Amino acid sequence: MASTEALPLAVLTESDIAGCMTLSAEAGWNQTADDWRLFVRHGTVFGLAGDGGCPAATGAILPFSQNFAWVSMVLVSAARRRQRIGTGILETCCAELKRRGLVAVLDATPAGERVYRPLGFVPTFALTRWQGQGDAGMALPVGVRPMQADDLASVIKIDAAAFGAPRAFLLQSFFARAPELAFITKDGSGFALARPGRIATQIGPIIAVDEDAATALLSAALGATSGPVFLDAADRWLKLGALLRECGFTVQRPFLRMALGRSAPFGDVARTFVVAGPEFG
Repeated sequence: MASTEALPLAVLTESDIAGCMTLSAEAGWNQTADDWRLFVRHGTVFGLAGDGGCPAATGAILPFSQNFAWVSMVLVSAARRRQRIGTGILETCCAELKRRGLVAVLDATPAGERVYRPLGFVPTFALTRWQGQGDAGMALPVGVRPMQADDLASVIKIDAAAFGAPRAFLLQSFFARAPELAFITKDGSGFALARPGRIATQIGPIIAVDEDAATALLSAALGATSGPVFLDAADRWLKLGALLRECGFTVQRPFLRMALGRSAPFGDVARTFVVAGPEFG
């Protein structure tokens, strides 16, 4: 761990990933070592030293080029909770982003929302995490085809317009992990990615021009997946929710996308159907 001025926190490195995995597994979260590696390589992970080399708490920031950064992976071990450590790490993340001139954005659980609102975070839109099972073997919907590596350049542009900033490193990583779970509309206007998680396949992002295209992409992803599935969908899309219910999915928990001192979302919410996950946005 490399020391920072914000003692007793440290900036974590790839050598700390195993300990981070222990912490997120204790919390029952779905992240893999590949996910943690993205934060270490492309962002900053703050950690509080714990016993046996495993961090007792973490918090990550992932900056993007359009004046904002994602804040996530705020975790505290069960033994160190109720000591205001999580709030302290969040404040450190926000202070660092303020120093860089970046707006902090995050996806909050109801419990997290109660912490974030007094700090100045403002809601932008609501999400729901759905959980269910894949339906491997479902026929590929009309108008959708498997994504190829050659499609990534256009997919990155489509995603940047919807998310609010380019994040090629993220999409390239997701595609490389599971190219068989990646789909694009035949007209090239929308796409779906999915990736293996620690306990479930995570579908997302799904970006499309309308809800019909989004439901076709979702059906394609579900038809390529077996076993447990998680996905985080924007609440405004009723047809998408109806499809998930028809497929036996149930609601796990709500999320609320929030930004520090800003109510307008970055990007285009009209094309955002399923997000990459609360850790990535």
